[in-house]
Amino acid sequence: MSRAPAGRTGRRRPARGELEGGGQALEILRRIDQAYPDAHVELHFRNPLELLVATILSAQSTDKRVNEVTATLFADYPDAAAYADADPGELEEAIRSTGFFRQKAKNLRACCRDIVERFDGDVPDTMQELTSLAGVGRKTASVLLAVAFDKPAIAVDTHCRRVSQRLGLTAEDNPEKVEADLRDRYPEDAWASITRLFIWHGRYTCKARKPLCERCALPDICPWYQDNVA
Repeated sequence: MSRAPAGRTGRRRPARGELEGGGQALEILRRIDQAYPDAHVELHFRNPLELLVATILSAQSTDKRVNEVTATLFADYPDAAAYADADPGELEEAIRSTGFFRQKAKNLRACCRDIVERFDGDVPDTMQELTSLAGVGRKTASVLLAVAFDKPAIAVDTHCRRVSQRLGLTAEDNPEKVEADLRDRYPEDAWASITRLFIWHGRYTCKARKPLCERCALPDICPWYQDNVA
């Protein structure tokens, strides 16, 4: 099966707001929602701080590996102050198996120091405040907003970007531009669902190398399928 280069379907970029208010974009979301009624964020957490830590650790790692690490990490570091005051070597060793452990430990300590010093130990709940934390980018902030705080936000990771490109919802590669296109095409009350459903669809069906098109609910409205499989 031939594959087009990632993010390029050969089709024009939809006009700003073209799919708002119904139509194909909402049909895509409806079908994915029906296909994955149990879709959820697979990182284990009990509060916003734990989700923040797990999301930072998930970079270049798997949710399964992160969950194995946080099973004991969360008990050893119960609050932001514990990470802020952590011994660098001990924290690095605790998260070593997630990869890039030195940088991640540095980010965790700096981020939690910000939380303690600027937000009285509580994880903030706005995009501006979250992205002001050391080591926290827009994607991580969006995960926190959508999942921990139930606020309208779209987290564009590699899965969400790939799904959006293949379905013709964007022709962009830059995550912030992909997010902008999705925000144009969907109402705010759908944004958190996009974070959950597009990631799940990309992880388990619309895979990067061998998409499982035979079990997908979207072949008749998927430009990538029409161009590369049908």
